Amino acid sequence: MPYSLPIFEAKANATPIALEPVTGPIGELRDSHERVIRDLRISITDRCNFRCVYCMDPDVRFMRKVDLLTDSEIVRVARVAVSLGVRRLRLTGGEPTLHPTLRELIRDLWNIGIDDLSMTSNASLSSESELAAYRAAGLQRFTVSMDSLRPDRFTQLTRSSTTPERVVQTVRAAQRVGLDPVRINAVIVRGFNDDEIVDLARLARELGTDVRMIEYMPLDSGRQWDMKKVVTADEIIARIKESFPIEPLVRDHTSSPASVYRFADGSPGRIGVIASVTRPFCGACSRLRITADGKIMPCLFSTSEYDLRAVLRQPDCSDEDIAGFLAAATLRKQAGHTIHSEDYRQPDRGMFAIGG
Repeated sequence: MPYSLPIFEAKANATPIALEPVTGPIGELRDSHERVIRDLRISITDRCNFRCVYCMDPDVRFMRKVDLLTDSEIVRVARVAVSLGVRRLRLTGGEPTLHPTLRELIRDLWNIGIDDLSMTSNASLSSESELAAYRAAGLQRFTVSMDSLRPDRFTQLTRSSTTPERVVQTVRAAQRVGLDPVRINAVIVRGFNDDEIVDLARLARELGTDVRMIEYMPLDSGRQWDMKKVVTADEIIARIKESFPIEPLVRDHTSSPASVYRFADGSPGRIGVIASVTRPFCGACSRLRITADGKIMPCLFSTSEYDLRAVLRQPDCSDEDIAGFLAAATLRKQAGHTIHSEDYRQPDRGMFAIGG
């Protein structure tokens, strides 16, 4: 059916804005720059047991449970998105392992017929048996956030009692239960952890896994981002090459955000670099994000949100309404971020409320 519901910019005291309706068969989610959406990232909770300094304030207040999407709403949206060509789904947070019915949600999402189901976690809470249960339910890939290998620095960063060794133990457990690949993401910040670049590369060799180093992006809740703190992809690669010769590989798929390298001596493990700041890959972006409270963010750097939850909770909401809403929001996906523009403005949400 033709899509006729208005789409509203979901910001406090914002004036509702309507988009041109999507009429007729949608086919697939395609934005106005001819990029097709194949990847959907859904934040299933805004709650987290860490208070990482670049992610959230220590006294942050989480949203009410009633304001978050329910499991059935998440599954319904994902099913409609799959009917529109989405093939890969990633669960994010907050910390998704805090979600009380995570195993059941993974099972239900896998059963809708997606090609790939992955999750990003801080790896501080899951036991090996829980990871095995997630794998049996349908989870395929597991990405771990770990920005430092030094216990004192890790504590300072996360404001938690978790240790890097606990995270490494979880990585090994994830490998043992068959999650593949298991990846480690590290945000590199000059003057904080850039002296650990080689140590992180060494960890990739020891664990036989991918370690992806990410340029520091202006998404911090304290609005303290400074280009001087960015360690560029070129510098990261140069530092690693001083200790471990590495060779570039072809990207896993054209929309992959990481440039990937293997160790020239044949050692297991790989290095990935995500250069969102200095080598934007926006032109190949295939992602759409949905926050835990049901707002569509077409881009990680979006300053406008579109209230999908309001559509879902209308008594007569049909799958066609959801499809039309997803399609209309996708059309508003911006060409790329404007980090280097003088009028750049960070999203109103902190990273924990966006979803990685």
